[in-house]
Amino acid sequence: MKKRFLALALVAAMSVTSLAACSSSSTDATTAAAGETEAAGEEASTGVKTQSESEDGKYELALVTDLGTIDDKAFNQGAWEGLVKYAEENGISHKYYQPQEGTTDSYLETIGLAVEGGAKLVVCPGYLFEEPVYLAQDMYPDTYFILLDGEPHNADSSDYKTSDKVMPILYQEDQAGYLAGYAAVKDGMTKLGFLGGMAVPAVVKFGYGYIQGAEAAAEEDGKNVEIMYNYTGQFAATPEAQAMAASWYQNGTEVIFSCGGAVGNSAMTAAEAANPQGKVIGVDVDQSGESETVITSAMKMLSNSVYDGIKAYYEGNFPGGETTTFTAANNGVGLPMETSKFENFTQEQYDEVFAKLASGEVELTSFSEGNIDPTKDLTNLTNVKVTYVE
Repeated sequence: MKKRFLALALVAAMSVTSLAACSSSSTDATTAAAGETEAAGEEASTGVKTQSESEDGKYELALVTDLGTIDDKAFNQGAWEGLVKYAEENGISHKYYQPQEGTTDSYLETIGLAVEGGAKLVVCPGYLFEEPVYLAQDMYPDTYFILLDGEPHNADSSDYKTSDKVMPILYQEDQAGYLAGYAAVKDGMTKLGFLGGMAVPAVVKFGYGYIQGAEAAAEEDGKNVEIMYNYTGQFAATPEAQAMAASWYQNGTEVIFSCGGAVGNSAMTAAEAANPQGKVIGVDVDQSGESETVITSAMKMLSNSVYDGIKAYYEGNFPGGETTTFTAANNGVGLPMETSKFENFTQEQYDEVFAKLASGEVELTSFSEGNIDPTKDLTNLTNVKVTYVE
């Protein structure tokens, strides 16, 4: 089994921020020591739908949130929307649970709450669930799991094991990042930024792809492109992240690819305050509704992949025991062209570059094990200069 790059030191250093779903009657999402979320049929103030329980008070489908929140307009929300869509179409009770801490023990405890609550299938969105699901598949042998962005393994990655009731899903994030970088340069921009969150594999792949897409477009058009590049070390909106984004805009950066949950809020706030107004590329889901500054989003089709996995479970052909990868070839990544705000980049250009990714004509360089610095791996850039900010 392929061993994946770990960034656990960053996790240990991180302070996890919890956020509850909001309603007039309750302010707490379900955690390892908290109360119920909203009643069936209500919505959080953010517009994120909450749970629907069965007559016996159980919840057949469950999602346990990652370090972000259920209304993060990114990874957790995208996965939740896929679950809710299938559940509502088929009248199935459903609920999300939020861990108290970003630790294996807390994740595992929260998975246990979901199982105790009646969950037959639990969606676990995020790379940090790899070890919890590795343990949970043996602890709860009758429960099915969909693991997004990871493959189950033990603490030191010396053993990978996937039961026939676990469906690991990976995404070709570097392809989505490639499309974003390519489109930005084709649209006329030559000063770009990448503001990542924690340097987990998915974030690193987004960034590497972004650089390579910008390089391809710059080479085609005979341009020279500059890219500022940084990982903030967390998935939260912080004054520090906003200040960094603001300084980039002040120094001429035209667009920032914000890749890391609420880190995007920091970039958007800085972009809105910039003069002239800066531009932002969103991540994971279509974030065009979050700010007028968002010109496009590097999307993983989270909702579709979760929906399809749940559908397969209920139809009796759950693809457990092996990893499913969503790529351009199976429409698992892409840009939302219908809501994008490009001035020059066209649908025809998009279709052409997307087809090259889907066919394998474009091959991308990934990060080397133990490294997250693109300047050490992407050494053949001729038209793009990357400034890696540690």
